[in-house]
Amino acid sequence: METKAIAKTVRITPRKARLVIDLIRGKNIKEARAILMFTPRAASPIIAKVLNSAVANAEHNNNANVDNLFVKEVYVNEGVRLKRLFPRAKGQGDIIQKRTSHITVIVADKE
Repeated sequence: METKAIAKTVRITPRKARLVIDLIRGKNIKEARAILMFTPRAASPIIAKVLNSAVANAEHNNNANVDNLFVKEVYVNEGVRLKRLFPRAKGQGDIIQKRTSHITVIVADKE
């Protein structure tokens, strides 16, 4: 049985988030939580929150045992880009793109 959780429009770049999600793909939940707790990246607490949400969904909706769950799939898609103007010389401006992410975590039972 698969269960998922999605966090949309999270203010972190997908490239930075992918560095962290690659560490937990395929791991069991206890090991994935430990990795996220001790990884010194800005995306770690955000991904830990989504992982905990997916585990809570599995436990509540599907009556799954937390000890038997593992991270089956985890991926990051690019969200909307917030465009901001940065002032430059001679009255011009440069566009700064603040990227966002859609983080998806899918947990499943070990068969």
